[in-house]
Amino acid sequence: MLVTQLLTGFGLAGSAGLNAYIPLLLVSVLGRLGVLQLNGPFEVLTHPAVIAVTAVLLVIEFTVDKIPAIDHLNDALQTFVRPAAGALVFAAGSGAISDLPPVVLIACGLVTAFSVHATKAVARPVVHTATLGTGGPLVSTAENVVAVAGSLMAVFAPMLVVGFFVVAGYAAYRLTMRLTAPRTAG
Repeated sequence: MLVTQLLTGFGLAGSAGLNAYIPLLLVSVLGRLGVLQLNGPFEVLTHPAVIAVTAVLLVIEFTVDKIPAIDHLNDALQTFVRPAAGALVFAAGSGAISDLPPVVLIACGLVTAFSVHATKAVARPVVHTATLGTGGPLVSTAENVVAVAGSLMAVFAPMLVVGFFVVAGYAAYRLTMRLTAPRTAG
């Protein structure tokens, strides 16, 4: 049980590293519907006002992240938001709060989300440069799809989370290498 709870936490935090608001909104809505049991202070995430604000922030993030140049500013701001969201969804969504000290869960979520965010923030300029700015919106959309799929998988099939993120990370690596490979005339 603890392993699946931790995999849920890592999956949600990893998704928060791509888009802070997708796993946060998912945890909030699933908590509101009674699908996820949110313990202690995390029950506040199920409040309709919190859900509404998170949904608005998701729309803003979704839009801004598709606009070249502005997405860099967004990534700078999200350097603080995504790790915080990762810490929150790890602790809230994992359900492991009674088995481990909260500081351990928060630290795991923080480090996981920051690691994914940092990788994204480093790769995005490479994609922009290699595609003359046209690849950003496509990559952003792919990141959102991975964040949705990863969040859903973390909640409903946590044992698949590790494999999913390994495959997604490898695919992102291959795409980045392909975009930055020197082109030969032929």
